[in-house]
Amino acid sequence: MKIVLFTHPAFVGSQSMPRYAKMLADGMQQKGYEVLTWKPEPFFYKLPFSPIKKWLGYIDQYLVFPLKVKSRLKKCSKDTIFVFADQALGPWVPLVKTKPHIIHCHDFLALNSALGNVPENPTSGTGKIYQDFIRKGFSKGKHFISISKKTQDDLHELHEGSITSSVVCYNGLNREFKVLDAHSSRNSLDNFLNIDLSAGYVLHVGGNQFYKNRIGVIEIYDAWRATTDVVLPLLLVGAKPVDKLKVAYEKSLYKKDIHFVTGLEDQYINAAYSGATCLLFPSLDEGFGWPIAEAMACGCPVITTNRAPMKEILGSADFFLVERRPFEWVLAEEWSAKASNQITRIVNLSDAERQECITTGLESIKKFDTDLFLNQLEKQYQNILK
Repeated sequence: MKIVLFTHPAFVGSQSMPRYAKMLADGMQQKGYEVLTWKPEPFFYKLPFSPIKKWLGYIDQYLVFPLKVKSRLKKCSKDTIFVFADQALGPWVPLVKTKPHIIHCHDFLALNSALGNVPENPTSGTGKIYQDFIRKGFSKGKHFISISKKTQDDLHELHEGSITSSVVCYNGLNREFKVLDAHSSRNSLDNFLNIDLSAGYVLHVGGNQFYKNRIGVIEIYDAWRATTDVVLPLLLVGAKPVDKLKVAYEKSLYKKDIHFVTGLEDQYINAAYSGATCLLFPSLDEGFGWPIAEAMACGCPVITTNRAPMKEILGSADFFLVERRPFEWVLAEEWSAKASNQITRIVNLSDAERQECITTGLESIKKFDTDLFLNQLEKQYQNILK
């Protein structure tokens, strides 16, 4: 079996998708398969026309690259399977629709937004056209792998053709996480960040995507601090805050205890999870929800949203669930007050109760094993070739 892996071009600036594609390529190569990576290269994109750079990139992706693919296809042997690392690469699917192929699906947030199903994320007219272009492309595909049952359900609802095979293969954790001593982890992070974390802290890990609900994190934290004498800092680990998030921060009565941590190195990420009192992760939606699995692997209790795929990732470790933040801002105060009770519950856990949470979480993450994930992919790829 030979594998041609379609991936996003480097110039689109994605971070998670190249890592995912690399995991696929490295994993299949370690199993002894020849893997070729096909992706557009910048030509028009490199021209010095900054205002229309995105559109020049589209020329490279959807006019120039397909011509190169058609030429390369003539040299491919019959034992080749064409793998798309992301369903957003849908416009290229018709190029190989009559050949063995499979499409990895992550989330359909952008498409659902374009269809008006996500009021928090309105889409422009051109954005709606682009998402329809992607949808029509992946709808020509017949074989799919989804990273969660939620993603698979969305696929079946949004696919406009017929699907021959569709399976769920949970992602494997893409680096090692383990339970570290909480006090040692806090001391390590304390010294690195120069913040007093000795009593613990509330942790959030994520970017500025609308669905990460970082403003909601601050709202819940503020509501909790208003009802307790316990003082624990809030660490928001991830991207630099955008303007709307800065506004929420400036309005907080507890902003001196809210810290944005950017560029945290991998060696400290494990310590951040292990030393945290809890992970506060009230996402509006996800394709998977990596921080949930990572936190459980580090022995950190998780507060997250009572809906798929967050509950799916938690498995039996769903002790501390909150409702999805309402779109209507007038209801947000009631929501945050109710959600903040989960922080109080975790703070008041006995040692035995906390250990039970940790043990259950460690059991739940066993399904997120990289070797298991790659073995499932290999089997599915081989079945399609047959």
